[in-house]
Amino acid sequence: MKAKKVGKLVLVTVLAAGIAGCNSAGNGAQTSAPMEAEPNFTYTGKGPITAIKDAELSILATNAWTTNVDLAHAQIVQKITDNAGIKANWDLIPPQNYADAVNPRLAAGVDLPDIIYMPDQDQLMKYINSGIVIPIDELYEKYGVNLKKIYDQSPDVKASLTTPSGKMYYVPQQTLTKNYMPVFMVNERWLQTLGLQEPTTLDEFTEMLRQFKAKDPNGNGKADEIPMSMEPKFLEMAFGPVFGLDLSNQFYADDQGKVHFSYNEPAYKQYLTYLNSLYKEGLLGVDYASTTSDQVTSRISQNVTGATFNFSWYMSMVYSPLFKDYNPKEPIFKGILPLKGPNGDQFYVGRTPVSGIFGISRDSKNPALAFKFLDYAVSEEAQTYYTWGIKDDTYTEKDGKKQFTTKGQDNDYIQKLGIGPVNLPNIQSAESADALVPAWHSALDKKLESYIHPPFPFVYALPEEASTDSMSMPDITTYVEEMNFKFVSGSLGLDQFDDYINTLKSMNIDQVIANKQAQYDRYLAAQKK
Repeated sequence: MKAKKVGKLVLVTVLAAGIAGCNSAGNGAQTSAPMEAEPNFTYTGKGPITAIKDAELSILATNAWTTNVDLAHAQIVQKITDNAGIKANWDLIPPQNYADAVNPRLAAGVDLPDIIYMPDQDQLMKYINSGIVIPIDELYEKYGVNLKKIYDQSPDVKASLTTPSGKMYYVPQQTLTKNYMPVFMVNERWLQTLGLQEPTTLDEFTEMLRQFKAKDPNGNGKADEIPMSMEPKFLEMAFGPVFGLDLSNQFYADDQGKVHFSYNEPAYKQYLTYLNSLYKEGLLGVDYASTTSDQVTSRISQNVTGATFNFSWYMSMVYSPLFKDYNPKEPIFKGILPLKGPNGDQFYVGRTPVSGIFGISRDSKNPALAFKFLDYAVSEEAQTYYTWGIKDDTYTEKDGKKQFTTKGQDNDYIQKLGIGPVNLPNIQSAESADALVPAWHSALDKKLESYIHPPFPFVYALPEEASTDSMSMPDITTYVEEMNFKFVSGSLGLDQFDDYINTLKSMNIDQVIANKQAQYDRYLAAQKK
C-alpha cells in the first residue's frame, strides 16, 4: 500500500513538468467550459441526455478487474449508453497497469478523449494546473441535476473535490465508507472448542491467540495452528486503531481538529512494542511481511488459522463457505467488534468516499454532452443498474423492495453482465450488499457501523504544499517502512525510537504536518460553505 503511494508521489514531479509544457494557453488559462446549446431539448437528469442524432463520446477508463470481462460490451454498460442516447467509443485499459499506460498519454497532452478516468485523484492538481481537464462549475450549475442531489447528501465529497480557488473539475466515483469495512474475524468453532468468548479488548485477543497456538483448537492432534494470518497491508489497519492511530492513511485529525502523522506519535511506540511481543511469542508469523491473500485463504480452508483481518465481505462470502459443512445461518469465520486498546480507543477506520474521478478534457468537442453523460451516469436509475443489474433477470422488485434472483447471486454471471462497472462513476450500495449476504452478516454490519471512524479526508494541495510533499514524503514513507519492519522483527531495539523520531524531524516531517493541517482547515471551511 505504501509503495504505491511512494510511486505516485515520485511520478508527480516528472509529470508536472511534462504536462505543463503541453498547455499552450498556460497553466489554468481556461477558466470556463464552452457550452453547446440544444435550444429544442431540455436535460432533466434522465435519459436521453441529448436530441443530437448519432451523438458520440470518446471515453478513456479502466476495464474490469477480472480478465474474462470486457466492460465495453457488458450489458449493464450498454444499457447506460443506450438510455443516454449516445454511442460511447470506449478505450478501456486493465486497471492493473492503467496508470502506467495513461500517464504518458496525459504527459503528451494531445488527441485526448472527451472523458478521462484519471490515473490518480490529482491531489497535487497537476492535471488541473496543466489545463488537461476543464473546470465544470458552469456545466454543474446548468446540467448537474443528479450530481447536486449527491452533493446535498454528501457535502464532504463536494468539499474534497473543490479546489482552494473554489472551482470543481471532477465527477467522483464513490465507495462505501462505513459499511462492509475491514474487520477482525475469528474462527467461531475454535472459540467454542476452547470455551472462549469473542475478545473485546487487546489483552483478551492476545490471550486468545496464545490458546489458539497451544491448545490444538482444530483437534487434529498436531501443533500446526497458525494463530493469526493476514496480508501485511492489513496489519496497520487492524492494530493501528487499537492504539488510536490511523496508520493506513498515515495522517489523522484528533477531536480538536489537530492533524497528526501517525508514525510520529508516542502511541506508535506502543503499537510497535505490542507487535514485537506478538512476533517474539510466535503469534505473529515470521512470514508476516510477505503473507499473501492466497496463503490466508489456503490456511483457513485447511482449518489451521484462527484469526484474520480483511474486508467484512469475506466473512460470509469467502472464508466461511470454505468449510464443507458451512450452514449460511451460522457463521464460522465471523467479524468482531473493534478491540478496546490500552488508551481506551475502540474503532475501525473507514474509507474515503471518493474512489476515483472523471474529468472532461480540454480536447472535448462537446463538453456539455460529456458532462450530461457523467451526470446521468450518477443518477438513481443508473445506480440501480450498477448495483442490482437487470430487472427480472438479476433482481425482482415487489412493493418497492428489491431481491436478487438466482442469477443475481451468481458472481460469474453478474461480473460478465458488468455489475459495479469501474469505467463509470458508480456508487457502491450497502442495500444490495445486505441483500446478498446472510442475515447475521448484514445485522453485524449495522452493529459495526457505529464503530467506523472516517479517515483523513482527501484535500487538494496548494503548489508550495505539493512541492514539499513530493520532495519529502517519498523518503519519509520509505524510511518509516524500513524502520517498522526492524522494530517489529526485533532487529532494532525500541530503545532507538527517539533516534527514529529525530530522523523524521530532519526529513521535514513537521512542515509536512503543517501542510496537512492547512489542507484540513480548508476542507472544514469548504464544508461550512
